[in-house]
Amino acid sequence: MPKNSKVSQHEHTTEHVTESVADLLTHQEPIHYNSSCLNAGGIPGKKIVLNTPVNDGRPAWNSKLQYILAQVGFSVGLGNVWRFPYLCQKNGGGAYLVPYFILLIVIGVPLFFLELAVGQKIRRGSIGVWNYVCPRLGGIGVSSLMVCGFVGLYYNVIIGWSIFYFFQSFQYPLPWAECPIRRNGSLASVEPECEKSSATTYFWYRQTLNTTSTIADSGGLNIKMTLSLLVAWIMVCLAVIRGIASSGKVMYFSSLFPYVVLFCFLVRGLLLKGSVDGITHMFTPKLEKMLEPQVWREAATQVFFALGLGFGGVIAFSSYNKIDNNCHFDAVLVSFINFFTSILATLVVFAVLGFKANLMCEKCVIENAEKILGYLNSNVLSHDLIPSHVNFSKMSLVDYAEMYGVIRTVKEGSFDRLGLDPCLLEDELNKSVQGTGLAFIAFTEAMTHFPASPFWSVMFFFMLINLGLGSMIGTMTGITTPVLDTYKVQKELFTVCCCILAFFCGLLFVQRSGNYFVTMFDDYSAGLPLTIVVLLENLSECYQPNIP
Repeated sequence: MPKNSKVSQHEHTTEHVTESVADLLTHQEPIHYNSSCLNAGGIPGKKIVLNTPVNDGRPAWNSKLQYILAQVGFSVGLGNVWRFPYLCQKNGGGAYLVPYFILLIVIGVPLFFLELAVGQKIRRGSIGVWNYVCPRLGGIGVSSLMVCGFVGLYYNVIIGWSIFYFFQSFQYPLPWAECPIRRNGSLASVEPECEKSSATTYFWYRQTLNTTSTIADSGGLNIKMTLSLLVAWIMVCLAVIRGIASSGKVMYFSSLFPYVVLFCFLVRGLLLKGSVDGITHMFTPKLEKMLEPQVWREAATQVFFALGLGFGGVIAFSSYNKIDNNCHFDAVLVSFINFFTSILATLVVFAVLGFKANLMCEKCVIENAEKILGYLNSNVLSHDLIPSHVNFSKMSLVDYAEMYGVIRTVKEGSFDRLGLDPCLLEDELNKSVQGTGLAFIAFTEAMTHFPASPFWSVMFFFMLINLGLGSMIGTMTGITTPVLDTYKVQKELFTVCCCILAFFCGLLFVQRSGNYFVTMFDDYSAGLPLTIVVLLENLSECYQPNIP
């Protein structure tokens, strides 16, 4: 931004912060945000001149690095690890990166700059900023606060799940590595439900969530998850209790540590058999997908989520900046760090899933080779159908595919009765996994095959905790800052009360049926509201209100 721009005045200027966004364009006399009828102390229609100096006693970041890490920690969250790779796979692989990058440049960066600029210039939270632009627009800030509240309630439950898995990871073997054994006197058998699915799936739904069969059956509180949620809210409360004085210090670790883990996982993943297959599958573009409107819509929604647009956290963080800070540079920097993180996480995820897909295909080949041997021994199949170079004791995917093709061609009429599977690597890689299914089932299953699997499990779930904590700090700041700007209440007391209230509301999600409510809130509580909030933010900047 030019140095002579009013939005980037010099730090030592004596000019008071008296201009709203509308005033910057029309040079009209400013209106104090308290004049909004939404503010308890304001009188509708009354003109109040804002004479707030630059050094108005508002808390400030200790350094530019601390501020950048806070914005990165808020924008880079769990969605980068388990939502972006899924969308990339679902919407054409490498082709999805094209609409995502275009929308990031055309929509994401400008909107991110808008929120940074208004927060930094007006030095208020979301409610104060939009009241200041126009008293009739204060509802935009209230909407942002409500979205933060809804998202924070279920988002911290996911952190609670990660905390539970983190502590469970200090065991060898990992508790989800094998199906539990059911004993009846001298007889021992594998748990039937676990044998039908997998050890990780059984541990997730039965031993962790102990989920009920329907949402109508609450099943009572899950004590393990309730304690994990309590720990999660205590962590969040301690991180934000003193505002940016405490959260800024936490961000030094919570924002940087996930990158250390992601790079470690990337190196480890690339050394695994089949990792290249996963990455190649991921970035093989399906260009026809780019013509589908749904791909562009999902890319736009992911841009909103990835940058934290509409939540109010970006505005709240930037309101503690110096008034001459170059927020244009910040918008570009944070946006591209976010995009780079999504690409890095996608590489890690599909390197590991490629390894898992190879393991599953090898297991499939072994099981079906045993079936074929049985058919050969019982003369259901002729030995002439088996190529001479095929070795049943060490059969590769290529050999099995060749043998499978020959048998299918010769036994075309009765092939289905043989019950043979094709064991295709492509089929395993095409199994779309997102959200909790990726983190707590697919990824955990792959890590059970790693050497020193408890170490990698501890690192992975500690990374998830830090990613979630960084986003929760921004979400809580988006709630507390607007209220503290409007009502003079004690910061520490208000923060503690918010966390206690949120914990009790969050008990809805730690019932045995809580997973259904988490899914419901994740699908409906933020997507459409955020889109509306961001649209109204743009309209408010285009509309010039007639301020008396």
